[in-house]
Amino acid sequence: MDYFSILVVDDEVDFLDTIVKRFQKRNIDTVGVTSGEKALEAMKERLFDVVLLDIKMPGGMDGIEALREMKKLQPLTEVILLTGHGSVETSIEGMKLGAFDYLLKPVKLEDILAKVGEAFEKKNAHEEKIRKAKIKELIRYPSRAFDIDQLKDED
Repeated sequence: MDYFSILVVDDEVDFLDTIVKRFQKRNIDTVGVTSGEKALEAMKERLFDVVLLDIKMPGGMDGIEALREMKKLQPLTEVILLTGHGSVETSIEGMKLGAFDYLLKPVKLEDILAKVGEAFEKKNAHEEKIRKAKIKELIRYPSRAFDIDQLKDED
């Protein structure tokens, strides 16, 4: 896998710490937070390639609400839902809202790593399509490279 960044969101601190440490040992840039609200704050600060998101979290924002907001902030970031056996229906709802996939807890690290790799590849492929489309547009309409209004939008 190429270099990429992951945000792990889980209210179970032991699980969160373990996953973050294991990813970091593999030189994967990983940030861990304990709530949906903290996840959104982190996503306002920087870009993430993949988010591992627990669906069931106590407090104001559950995983599905967090997913909705994450997709508004960073539409290309792939989100993998973590769920217990009782909330598979909720995971399917999450998939309809744009989640990449879901994993049932308890889950093996190898399974998480494999799913994260798949999500990262999908994000890369999507970004590559966007880059190619922009290049084609610039080749076809070179003057758009100097479109002042468009440059303002990118800032």
